Amino acid sequence: MRKSNRVAAGAAAWRVVYEGIRPGKPSLWARAGAIPRMLGSRIRGHYTQLPASRLVLFVLAVLYIASPVDLVPELFIPLFGLADDAVIAIWLASGLMSETERFLEWERYGPQYVQGHVVG
Repeated sequence: MRKSNRVAAGAAAWRVVYEGIRPGKPSLWARAGAIPRMLGSRIRGHYTQLPASRLVLFVLAVLYIASPVDLVPELFIPLFGLADDAVIAIWLASGLMSETERFLEWERYGPQYVQGHVVG
């Protein structure tokens, strides 16, 4: 991926992240710090609210954004070449925002926290 594509994708993802931080919600730093804990808890089988399929999609999205190979090259179709990177970055950022918020709530309330509610 060209540097300009990474910048465009990063800017689009940053807008999603910036708009997702509201008063009373976890900060960006809290969410970023939760990612390694969330992955570790998921891999160890403690945190089961993150489906393995979604985890795989997150990893694939990071690899796609970081990869120098593009499925839609800018050389042939400039607009779509930029758009695919931005769409992936936005999807990844918004997905991580929601997953980390759910994980932080799970950490706070424990395993009885399921789908936005404390059960039991």
